[in-house]
This record gives sequence, structure tokens and C-alpha cells, in this order.
Amino acid sequence: MPGEKELPDTLRRSPRKAQRTWIEAHDNAVDEYGEGERAHRVAFAAVKRKFEKVGDRWEPKEGNGSGPSDEQARNPRAGRRPGADRPTAGGVDANATKEHLYKRARQLDIHGRSTMTKDELVGALRKESDRRTSGSGRSSRSRSR
Repeated sequence: MPGEKELPDTLRRSPRKAQRTWIEAHDNAVDEYGEGERAHRVAFAAVKRKFEKVGDRWEPKEGNGSGPSDEQARNPRAGRRPGADRPTAGGVDANATKEHLYKRARQLDIHGRSTMTKDELVGALRKESDRRTSGSGRSSRSRSR
């Protein structure tokens, strides 16, 4: 299983189901497209459908929360054509309710959250998740999103 060796550290700290999702999607993408960035993008897109990034790990989306987490994950042509990609929230579920985002911000102790708009909460959650990921002993591989 090549995907198991390639598993990013953020997923190693995540539930086993998130790990299996990434590994299966990665291995299928490698079979179809070959090893590389595209296989990793496909694998993360699969994870983002059922999980959201919270700090330095992935957690299941609440309730019936499944589906793409941001414009880039929703884009069926992502990684297949030249040109700029759409904005990404780095694993934060940008389509979640403001209340859900506020709850996640409280969980990560983000200051100023009570006065933030939904877009500001998404940005603050992404920034905090990136900060925690970069300081958590992430491997030298640069593909974490």
C-alpha cells in the first residue's frame, strides 16, 4: 500500500477512517494518474468531503455534514487544467454554519471570535490550523493540504 507510506502527519493524528479514506483515494489516483501532486490533491479532496481540519488533525464533519468544504474541493476540474485554482480554506469547512465555525474557533481558543464574520472565522481557523500543523513535527514533505 504506497498510500500508507505517503500518509501526511496531519492524517496520522486523525481518526482511522480519515486515514483509510486518504490511502484508498491516493492509491486509486496513483493507479490512474501516477504518483505526484495530483494523486495527493485527489486524496485530500476525498478526505475533505467527510472531515474538516481542526488544529493539527482532521475530525469528522458534524451531523450529516458531507460534501466539498470549499470552492476548490467543489471544483470537478481541479488539478486537470492550467490556470489559477479556486480559493481553498485549507481543510476548514467553509460551507459550515457560522455557529459551527464559532464552536471550532472556541475549541481552538481563537481570540476575537465573537466579533468575527463567517469569512473571518474561516480565515482564523485556517491560520490557526496551519500554525498548529507547522509546529507539530510535520515531516519535511511539503504537501499538507
